[in-house]
Amino acid sequence: MKKVLVFVFWLVVLTSLGSVAPRSVQAQCTMCKTQVEASRTDKEGYDTSGLNKGILYLMTIPYLLIGTVGFWWYRNNKKKKLAQR
Repeated sequence: MKKVLVFVFWLVVLTSLGSVAPRSVQAQCTMCKTQVEASRTDKEGYDTSGLNKGILYLMTIPYLLIGTVGFWWYRNNKKKKLAQR
């Protein structure tokens, strides 16, 4: 239980530090920024739904990888604890 609390503590600390970064440090994809700026100046506009879906797709991959590794780690630790009893 103590290990879980330490993990949660560090997760909260790192998340907090990441969220207080200055605005100038936050990166943007050059192509995405160009597309959005061009859509504001066009008379007909630009359909940005594909852009939003692409951003969501790129965002989900790291979460899936971290979730898979976390599940694998949890399952192996649970097996080790059961084997020790």
